[in-house]
Amino acid sequence: MSTLRGVGIGLGVAQGTVIRMTEALPAPDQTPSTRGADAERVRVRDAVAVVARELNERGAAAGGSAQDVLEAQAMIAEDPTLQDEVDTRLDAGATAEWAVHDAFAGFRATLEAVGGYLGERAADLDDIAQRVLAHLRGVDAPGIPNPGHPFVLVARDLAPADTALLDLEQVLALITTDGGPTSHTAILAREKGIVAIVGAVEATALANGQTVIVDAAAGLVTADPSPEELDRAAQRAAERRSADAAPLTPGALADGTPIALLANLGKPADASDAVERGAEGVGLFRTEFLFLSATQAPTIAQQRESYRELLAAFPGKKVVVRMLDAGADKPLAFLNDAHEENPALGLRGLRALRASEDILREQLTALAEADALTEADLWVMAPMVTTVEETAYFTALAREYGLKTAGVMVEVPASALLADRVLAHADFASIGTNDLTQYTMAADRLLGSVAGFQDPWHPAVLRLVREVGDAGARLGKPIGICGEAAADPLLAVVLVGLGATSLSMAPSALADVRHTLSERTLDEARTLAEIALAADDAAGARNAVAQATASFPSHQKETTS
Repeated sequence: MSTLRGVGIGLGVAQGTVIRMTEALPAPDQTPSTRGADAERVRVRDAVAVVARELNERGAAAGGSAQDVLEAQAMIAEDPTLQDEVDTRLDAGATAEWAVHDAFAGFRATLEAVGGYLGERAADLDDIAQRVLAHLRGVDAPGIPNPGHPFVLVARDLAPADTALLDLEQVLALITTDGGPTSHTAILAREKGIVAIVGAVEATALANGQTVIVDAAAGLVTADPSPEELDRAAQRAAERRSADAAPLTPGALADGTPIALLANLGKPADASDAVERGAEGVGLFRTEFLFLSATQAPTIAQQRESYRELLAAFPGKKVVVRMLDAGADKPLAFLNDAHEENPALGLRGLRALRASEDILREQLTALAEADALTEADLWVMAPMVTTVEETAYFTALAREYGLKTAGVMVEVPASALLADRVLAHADFASIGTNDLTQYTMAADRLLGSVAGFQDPWHPAVLRLVREVGDAGARLGKPIGICGEAAADPLLAVVLVGLGATSLSMAPSALADVRHTLSERTLDEARTLAEIALAADDAAGARNAVAQATASFPSHQKETTS
């Protein structure tokens, strides 16, 4: 038995037989064309058109975020800049195969050099190039194997086109050697509820036919497990299925302490799924979808309609809308597209909005108008707030537009350490644990190479959460959690023990967290929080809390009888 470590996506556990992904097509030889440039150009145009059509068809079949991703890939395939690069090579005498291979490789290198979000997208170009190359050669494109039985898929990485259409009856779990927590593979696996571990570098050693346990909650792959380990994994999988089927009750601890369970959403169309899964409202609505693909800021009317659609799905319930969180690694030409050496530390979030205050004011106007048309309880908050002065600036501006509940995201240690002074101005605080971990641990959350530091269990991060929780309790103001940490059931209990009054997460995680909260009292949550704070590192905190939890009595009868 051996154990491999990676970044777990989701909380599931699965077991099965390894089947490795089909290897990529070999690079073409750099030989002169015998057809001539015009004939080669026709071949490339035809192949690209076929690939773009196939990607669009796959997107339409998959729907959701997968459709957005695949349609974006189709656009990349037909990007005029890339076509110009291909034509340059064809005019120099290259074959269609070599021109496509070399042009895409050059574009990939450019994106990798930019790094950050665009760097994560570089791998997508490989898939497009492989598909075009396969059409030029008249062979099948590399893709998902079909061994005729359920299996655990092991790959270097998956293209969005493959991830989007994974047959969940056949693929029990997914392991990739590449990719970070924000890669397309991770995003789509999370949305589809696939048990997945990405960035497991040592998975290159796994062989076809080998039995593994994939524990996404722990980020571990166990190869050649014992019968006892297989039994325990099967029991955990059964417990998760049971939690999924449990009644959709409001979030609460075993002693009845209410803990609102909210959803993180990226667009209004996602609201219905959150409602079906029992979300008690929205703890984080990301407004970037309106801006990131636009060449100019959307109009107030366009924004108002999107916000109205979202708010209408949650009558009488809390909906927390985050103002545009862009700039730096997510540049917008109409906001800030200046190159920055350290974009995570640059002009982003509220800093960028403040520099383009007209955009911030238009967004607040649209939200106020949508609020007047609906029955939801609208809260607004600013991203990347660092100082007390920034807090006062934003909350005053929001109230100028009649928005009654204005708060801030606590994502940097500075605002966490001064939480009492921040909350003197803000109506609430919501802790973004992904960024708070990034800035506390000095580890870029977009880089797979430092993903090991991106662990919200670290006691340094938890101490900052406690600072905010204590300030909220003293001032009587709500403290939410809206990062990935809230979706970890065991950590969710610890966060409540540190003072969180609501938890917001991907809707697919609601059932697990609801079930786990119902097993612990507030006193137990506080005890577990102290145990986590006393640890030296993230792994120590996680293990100590897990062991302590196992020794606690079950309170399930108190909540189900």
